Amino acid sequence: MEFAHPWVFLLLIPVVLLPLQRRLTGRNALAVGSLSERERRWSLRLLLAWLPGVLRLAALMLVVIALARPRVTRRDVMVESEGLDIVLAVDTSGSMRADDFSKGLTPVNRLQVAKGVMQEFIQQRPHDRIGVVVFGEEAFTHVPLTLDHDTLVDILDHVEIGVAGAQGTAIGSAIAVSAKRLKDLDAPSRLIILLTDGRNNAGVISPVDAAQAAAALDIKVYTVGVGAQRPTPFGILSDGLDEGGLTYIADIAGGKFFRANSADSLQQIFETIDELEPSPAEVIQLVDHEERFRQFLVPGVALMALQLLLSGTWLRRGP
Repeated sequence: MEFAHPWVFLLLIPVVLLPLQRRLTGRNALAVGSLSERERRWSLRLLLAWLPGVLRLAALMLVVIALARPRVTRRDVMVESEGLDIVLAVDTSGSMRADDFSKGLTPVNRLQVAKGVMQEFIQQRPHDRIGVVVFGEEAFTHVPLTLDHDTLVDILDHVEIGVAGAQGTAIGSAIAVSAKRLKDLDAPSRLIILLTDGRNNAGVISPVDAAQAAAALDIKVYTVGVGAQRPTPFGILSDGLDEGGLTYIADIAGGKFFRANSADSLQQIFETIDELEPSPAEVIQLVDHEERFRQFLVPGVALMALQLLLSGTWLRRGP
């Protein structure tokens, strides 16, 4: 339930202060002689003298709630056209265990950071079909393309280093498996986002051949190299990342190469890809409001009428 005019609840402030009116203003007080000598006699009317004031307070509160227009809102989302088809190809080789990234002051390994960033990317694209390919010594589809992003995020969270073999990096096979998943799908755009920290040294398909095949199928490939760069006396050490090869792959397949040397930079890279590849899905949201103000207004008016009736008859106060 929500309220169309929540600012109306400010009227509850004077309503709540209403019982203090007499004490604050001194009005409606009747000056009489001393009643100290008069014998106090109890009656039902005396015991219920408070009832009209309580009824008035409850009635005004219900009327204020009704004026705020409580309603039950139902929203239905209709997708009129499809979004993109995206495969996330994730390196799970042993080198991804390096903990040269960090969250705050805590060292975190490369795969853990990559999974977190990819999970946020997935959640930000609710109308795109997304799948996951993992690769190490070999490559295979870990999650087929799906719109069930909650399940996808949960499965991605359980991806571990070495699941596809820890002693190699089959980049060419990863691109080929990803392209095979995408080639028969009819979508406005299909793309592969490949994340790795090494160079191709496993598999039977070369990355260049796989990228050319993807380009022929009109599949775009973005490559992301991860790993902190460390200065040495001989220059910058990048832990064996094949930046030139990854750049060439992206150029062939119409994508772009990105270099991530920290958790923040990896986050920015996926935000950039998100902007470069906006989802073309057309979404219509149908909103239906079921008004509930009558459930408060009717009893409020009824209580007000009862209060006026009692105040003017049986529970009338004053002469």
